[in-house]
Amino acid sequence: MPAFVLLYKKQAVKDIQKLPKQVQKRLKTKLEWFINQENPLKFASPLTKPADADYRFRVGSYRILFDVEGSNKVAILHVQHRRDVYRK
Repeated sequence: MPAFVLLYKKQAVKDIQKLPKQVQKRLKTKLEWFINQENPLKFASPLTKPADADYRFRVGSYRILFDVEGSNKVAILHVQHRRDVYRK
């Protein structure tokens, strides 16, 4: 049983739906792998200037920005290509 639960925010769902199906499948597979680890934060990088999120996962050229809510919930906030994700 995974120690963490994934929650997708509305913006993250919109971001994922805009991506090609092959990329969506790759992201889903990798997120499930991260969440099934004993400590998924071991694979995450903390953001130094967290405007929207506290952490990020890297999956190829894509970045998954997320926050940890409570002790076991990972809230996915944004999923974008690395060239776009940090722009404001």
